[in-house]
Amino acid sequence: MLEMADTIFVLVKAAKIASKPIPETSMSLYQNEPQVGGQDDYLVSRPRAWFAFAMTFALMLFDYIDRQVVVSLFPHLKLAWNLSDKQLGALVSVISIVVALGGLPVALLADRVSRVKSIVLMAALWSLASISCMFVRNYGEMFAARAVVGVGETGYGSVGGALLASLFPRRLRATLQGGLLAAASLGSVLGVLVGAEVAKYWGWRAAFGVVGVPGLALAVLYLLVPDYKTVALTPHPDEARPTTLATARQVVGTLLGSATIWWTCLGAAFQLIVVSTIWSWLPSYFMRFHAVAPDRAAREAAVVVLCGAVGGVVWGNLADRLGTRGAAKKLVMVASLAVVTFVVLLTAFTIAAASPHQFVLVAIGGFLMTCTLAPSAGVIYDVVHPGVRATGASILSLFQNLFGLAVGPVLGGLFSDMWGLQTALAIMPAFGIVAALCFLRARRTYEADMARVVGVHMDAAATPMAPNAVSA
Repeated sequence: MLEMADTIFVLVKAAKIASKPIPETSMSLYQNEPQVGGQDDYLVSRPRAWFAFAMTFALMLFDYIDRQVVVSLFPHLKLAWNLSDKQLGALVSVISIVVALGGLPVALLADRVSRVKSIVLMAALWSLASISCMFVRNYGEMFAARAVVGVGETGYGSVGGALLASLFPRRLRATLQGGLLAAASLGSVLGVLVGAEVAKYWGWRAAFGVVGVPGLALAVLYLLVPDYKTVALTPHPDEARPTTLATARQVVGTLLGSATIWWTCLGAAFQLIVVSTIWSWLPSYFMRFHAVAPDRAAREAAVVVLCGAVGGVVWGNLADRLGTRGAAKKLVMVASLAVVTFVVLLTAFTIAAASPHQFVLVAIGGFLMTCTLAPSAGVIYDVVHPGVRATGASILSLFQNLFGLAVGPVLGGLFSDMWGLQTALAIMPAFGIVAALCFLRARRTYEADMARVVGVHMDAAATPMAPNAVSA
């Protein structure tokens, strides 16, 4: 807690300094940057770029398998330790809280050192922590082990996303983010399915070991992924290297100076409250209100999450297509879809609650509710300087995890304890209305903020396990 307080103090101090006028001789992230005109191409060869995507996709898959495996184990844990719904929801939310609090410093370090090596270390840590959940003896130990899983996953999404955004052309950003986030949805599905099946035959403890081991192998293979050279924060290479305080001043000043970043982050967080609530509590809902077995409930919930995975790719691709006709149109699209999601899910858990068509409505809601994930990331990468791209993405990750993913399971569980799970699932989609308003506000400044960073020059770096590799 003391270290966290120190970090917050430094950031606040840097923000105050950033608000002061900067002398003309001071270093700027935008001033005199090398330009590449309208070039929008791969930073490395296409095969190497797509290999990076495949490996990042695979690790994201196991990231969310490790996160969500506990959801299918809720009935076992509730019975074993006599837990409340709020306590069960906290086992999911604690990961998001830790990721949110640690994401910014980890991403800043990755921006200035190495994206690839940071990801390798994180993947190894979260895999080992997941395996350790096999050996816990009570709720407190399980909660602590899940928190360590979050420590390992800290910064992965933002760092991995920033890496892909830099290796691929700008015109593919939202589509790629949609694909990457589809891995999160698919991982959530597999986590629930695998957890339910393994627990059925070998007990709930074995489920954590089964999902934790593959991440270790992927962590080693990730050393083959290409990286990009750290982008200098000085206008010219012959200028004096900036001090740590000067660098912090420019980083914080850049991030605080974009209204688009903050409104997009808020919108993404509010919509993720809806997503995380549905993903976390749908298996329990099917078991309690439709009296189905845990393994069947897991399969039915998996269908809904898979609909979200497909939706993430579809909405990301559509956002890229709309962006070619006018960048701000993608934000109008996601705002509209967030409102439609609210209407569909509200209907599913109220008017259609006893209808045989309820599952169809829930599945449609699952397809719609991931509409903001890929476009939000694409917007952030569009308006953040490449020298602090992972750091900018970590701001999005902080909001998504702390104010979105962490809120949904616990708040949904709290409402469930108070009024029942069905009422909770009917209430929570209302956060999509607030999300829509935030995206419409971000639309006003998006194009102006994006124009500030278009054309900043970047170079590929040597691959750690192949230092003599030549980039295309």
